[in-house]
Amino acid sequence: MAKCTFLGLGVMGFPMAAHLVKAGHDVTVYNRTTDKARAWADANKAKFAATPREAAHGAEFVFACVGNDDDLRSVCLGEDGAFAGMESGSVFVDHTTVSAKVTEELYNAADSLQISFVDAPISGGQAGAENGALSIMCGGDEGAYARAEPVMDAYSKMCRRIGESGAGQMTKMCNQIAIAGLVQGLSEALHFAEKAGLDGRAVVEVISQGAAGSWQMANRYETMLDDQFEHGFAVDWMRKDLGICLDTADENGASLPVTALVDQFYKDVQKLGGGRWDTSSLIKRLRAMG
Repeated sequence: MAKCTFLGLGVMGFPMAAHLVKAGHDVTVYNRTTDKARAWADANKAKFAATPREAAHGAEFVFACVGNDDDLRSVCLGEDGAFAGMESGSVFVDHTTVSAKVTEELYNAADSLQISFVDAPISGGQAGAENGALSIMCGGDEGAYARAEPVMDAYSKMCRRIGESGAGQMTKMCNQIAIAGLVQGLSEALHFAEKAGLDGRAVVEVISQGAAGSWQMANRYETMLDDQFEHGFAVDWMRKDLGICLDTADENGASLPVTALVDQFYKDVQKLGGGRWDTSSLIKRLRAMG
């Protein structure tokens, strides 16, 4: 059993922290909205704290799953930040999808305090978090990862160190780049089937068994056909992630023409009022075009 802290109780963090409790760990949580932290603590018979620093005090491992670069900085740094409450030799694990720049900044800040920092963005969506079946891609020092991996096992089906600090975030960018093209392709296929007067379900039943099959097809085609988009990762967050991918590509010289195009398609979805729809809502844009 490890003494753990979890910072951020959104749709991902709330169940992830609960899995740590179920695995037998001693868990204290922090959330910007105290009522949510209190509700989590009541539901899991565990503890919550008023600040990241207080929550992190005495913890061997501090996990974070917040919104963006600025949110991560706010829970790590400053007088009330987690780093101020962590002890030498402890490990901070960041599950947020953020830029490689902020990862480098916080890795160095932690290192100066003799704290280890592992970037460990996640994939698998809300269902993966609730079922304890996330994929976790990690960057950081080998020793820190080796210590944290058995604890992360509480909510992961795959957890792997890809390389040094920042490698986890770079791998998550690859993940989002791949998803963007897949969802657009699936949207176009289903839209084409509708226009051709085909039974979309019958079409997917056949093509999903061949080279066209994918996780997106298996898990999203029915809700896409039913015009339901409340089942996964929100468009607003996807645009945040794709922005990170495109900014990084500008720096490293990668060419991402499809990603850039799909990012603009998601912008169109936002204009339709779909910022909180899940990423499969790209088909809504096609339908709106006629």
